[in-house]
Amino acid sequence: MRRVVVTGLGLVTPLGGDVETSWKNILASKSGAGPITHFDASDQKCRIACEVKPADHEYGFDPNKRVDFKVQRQVDPFIVFGIDAA
Repeated sequence: MRRVVVTGLGLVTPLGGDVETSWKNILASKSGAGPITHFDASDQKCRIACEVKPADHEYGFDPNKRVDFKVQRQVDPFIVFGIDAA
């Protein structure tokens, strides 16, 4: 059996772009759900989703804090979330 050591915690969620903000919003019983903004959902039955909020939102995610802009252009957004959380 191998041992595992957790050396840190990283989160990018609809409730915040970092651990502290996400945890604060969880404790405050806030919801990450809202209208879909990443594409036109007007012809869909469901128009609500839990999207990671943009940087200009109250508890949005700013990818420029930890991920180089050149990398952001080369990969999908979920990769940027993973790099930031790691």
